[in-house]
Amino acid sequence: MAGASVKVAVRVRPFSARESSRQAKCVIQMRGNTTCITNPKLPKDGTKHFTFDYSYWSHTSEEDPNFASQRRVYQDIGEEMLAHAFEGYNVCILAYGQTGAGKSYTMMGRQEPGQRGIIPQLCEDLFARVAREGSPELSFSVEVSYLEIYCERVRDLLNPKSRGGLRVREHPLLGPYVQDLSRLAVASFADIADLMDSGNKARTVAATNMNETSSRSHAVFSIVFSQRRQDPLSELATEKVSRISLVDLAGSERADASGAKGIRLKEGANINKSLTTLGKVISALAEATSKKKKPEFIPYRDSVLTWLLKENLGGNSRTAMIAALSPGRLQLRGDAEHAAVRGPHEADPLPRGDQRGPERAADPRAAPGGDAAQGAAQRPGKRKKSSQS
Repeated sequence: MAGASVKVAVRVRPFSARESSRQAKCVIQMRGNTTCITNPKLPKDGTKHFTFDYSYWSHTSEEDPNFASQRRVYQDIGEEMLAHAFEGYNVCILAYGQTGAGKSYTMMGRQEPGQRGIIPQLCEDLFARVAREGSPELSFSVEVSYLEIYCERVRDLLNPKSRGGLRVREHPLLGPYVQDLSRLAVASFADIADLMDSGNKARTVAATNMNETSSRSHAVFSIVFSQRRQDPLSELATEKVSRISLVDLAGSERADASGAKGIRLKEGANINKSLTTLGKVISALAEATSKKKKPEFIPYRDSVLTWLLKENLGGNSRTAMIAALSPGRLQLRGDAEHAAVRGPHEADPLPRGDQRGPERAADPRAAPGGDAAQGAAQRPGKRKKSSQS
């Protein structure tokens, strides 16, 4: 599916300590880009086969020739999306799946060598390429924001004073945005790494039966990347602005399996609601594409998550979806993890118009409240509030 607007991948992780202690058996096999799933409780159903752009076998160790490392996942997906951003496209990478399936590991990873996820690798490559391609005629600026959606409330992870409740609005030209969200200018990967670290520490996590460090919120790390080219002959400037959205979704879960009670139960209900809405949006877009007609209604505003991802799911973006799978905990009768397979699989035919970000005269008044209107780049650590209205 080369050139498709939506890339779809699945990745299966190793057994957890809990699964190993229970002598769990792996119900997933992968052959090339095909993922095969067998439900031992329903042998009559046989093995189900799903074909994706990428099927990543990370169930074993690096000694296995079929093992998909953090680097390989990034090279396949992250490098392509970064290239699209340099071309002027908006891009989005999101990880989807049940709690404890490995979404945060795929997106953020760990500090140990070879364990970094897509987000830090992409940020490092972004600045490496900027250093290579910068010239007197071509300049770059990078700004970042980091938010979490917790119980349908938006919180700024880069503002220690933020208590949540930031409002989501929609610009008639630029789409949904978060009012008063901090946007910080950065000049190096080290600047971004510091901000990622502080933001990750501020995320809402809690222990459940299924995951000792379960993310209780959806996290969206956004990079606004501007390229300004000055023509030495005409003295005119053009600018390309791309938004890179990197999304670590909270894990879907069943209350009986997670042992959630009280506030944890409320959190799980909100997580499942937003993920259900995401599934409905994807299904509606896929159905409209298969029928080759404009969809009558897409329920973007039924959750904050889908509203903010509106342009990535059905608008101006190149998008990659990674479904994280648990190897030995899979119910094929409509549970959350099957949705993680079914959702991206159905998402492949999403419609796209012209996805390239417009290259335009670099007049900050050209798009009021938009990316070009944000003014000159700031020093790292200085806060900029979104001024859209």
